[in-house]
Amino acid sequence: MVEKIHMPQLGESVTEGTITKWLVEPGDTVRKYDPIAEVTTDKVNAEIPSSYAGTITEIVAKEDETVQVGELICYMDIDNEAAQAAPSETDKQVETKAGTVEDTEKNESMKTRYSPVVMRLSQEHDIDLSTVAGSGRSGRITRKDIEKVISAKQSAGSPEKSDAEHEQETSSVPTYRTKPAEVPAAEASDTEIPLSTARKAIAANMVKSKHDIPHAWMMVEADVTNLVQYRNKIKDEFKRKEGFSLTFLPFFIKAVVEALKEYPEVNSVWGGDKIIQKNNIHISIAVGTEDALYVPVIKHADEKSIKGIAREMKDLVQKVQRGTIQSDEMKGGTFTVNNTGSFGSIQSVPIINYPQAAILSVESIVKKPIVMEGDMIAIRSMVNLCLSLDHRILDGLICGKFLGRIKERLETFDKEMQSIY
Repeated sequence: MVEKIHMPQLGESVTEGTITKWLVEPGDTVRKYDPIAEVTTDKVNAEIPSSYAGTITEIVAKEDETVQVGELICYMDIDNEAAQAAPSETDKQVETKAGTVEDTEKNESMKTRYSPVVMRLSQEHDIDLSTVAGSGRSGRITRKDIEKVISAKQSAGSPEKSDAEHEQETSSVPTYRTKPAEVPAAEASDTEIPLSTARKAIAANMVKSKHDIPHAWMMVEADVTNLVQYRNKIKDEFKRKEGFSLTFLPFFIKAVVEALKEYPEVNSVWGGDKIIQKNNIHISIAVGTEDALYVPVIKHADEKSIKGIAREMKDLVQKVQRGTIQSDEMKGGTFTVNNTGSFGSIQSVPIINYPQAAILSVESIVKKPIVMEGDMIAIRSMVNLCLSLDHRILDGLICGKFLGRIKERLETFDKEMQSIY
């Protein structure tokens, strides 16, 4: 029998994905769980596994096409035994509809969670999303809903202003409306570089973060002379013993983790109509490639030593560089540490990794003349720690204490008290 294969749910808040590459063709025979296509969402690159064993008969979704969760992507001819088997969890997710009070409440909160594509189109065409009726799962607004509104606006032309709009314009208090930026045209001497699917996803996620989150920023300077001296002293022996290099970042991540234990408010995410304080500490780290940025996660970082953090960092970075990183390894982060100092930056304003509450950039360690006790001047190793915070969740007081605790732990680093093992 011929079975319809739909776009699966690839994350809790993911509503659509872009088919970047088909791994099968009509006539190909696949086993259950074999990958049939590569897909990119605003959160992760992943493979779509086959829900059945059978033969691909027709491919419906084209490469580079954005498809809503639950939409048809291909047909498969499956045998009777597979047809009688219970549907996979993916298919259940597509078919399940809310029927309880708890589901209804969740659906209501989901309506105001917009995908990056929806956000981009609404901004480009000056559309108020609160006035758009969603046709997607749980009433969410989809790309097709926005395209219908755009089409209707273009067909109707510019409507006359309402009385309320005229009253606003003549009011003594000025009002402002954000207009979509004009897309510049390339000149003959310019080079146009098409956006990769990964770059489009990154751009959409950054726009969503800046659009939804009221960013605030803080910075402290820490004296890490003792830490630098200790790491430089043991790095060669560590590499011979463990087989990989010990960088400065694991020391900073360990200090962050310890501070998060003391200030759990910072280890939170935005839940739409509530703040969700996370009990587990999962640290996201930014890893760049030639054309994209990935954010793998060190799970349960609070249970790991400095050596354990360093080893997991090494493994995650290698997976990103080899293209073998899995979607589960980039989910669930509760706080992000960004190592901008690795390329010489001394100050930055990082964009928060939505929906987390904050992100910390560790800048380059530089030597400076510092006034010590007794007005003595000494050359010390100094580093700037730059924190961007979601002002809906956090305030300056708690973040100041959080940064101060990280600074204190780094400045009082003692090899006798803080073993790397």
